[in-house]
Amino acid sequence: MWGYGPNYGMMGWGYGGYGPIGMIIWLVILVAIVAGAVWFFQRMQQQQQGQPPQLTSGRSRGLDVLEERYARGEIEREEYLQKKHDLAS
Repeated sequence: MWGYGPNYGMMGWGYGGYGPIGMIIWLVILVAIVAGAVWFFQRMQQQQQGQPPQLTSGRSRGLDVLEERYARGEIEREEYLQKKHDLAS
C-alpha cells in the first residue's frame, strides 16, 4: 500500500528526499561552520594579545626574525647576509 512508512518522502529516499547523500551534505556544512568559527576565534584572540596576524606569503619565520635582529642592530651586515644565505639554501 502507499502510505506513510520508513521510506516515505520524495522519491522514496527519506530524509528530505536525499537520504545518505543529504546527510553527508549537512555534515560537511556543519564541519565547515565549526572550522570557520574556530578560525575566527583564534584570529580574534591573536589580535587581543597584540600578535600580528600570521602571514601566509610563504616566507620563513626565521627570515623575519633575522630581519628584525638586523633592524635592531643586534647583528652586523656580514652576519645578516651570511645567515640570510644559509636560510635561503
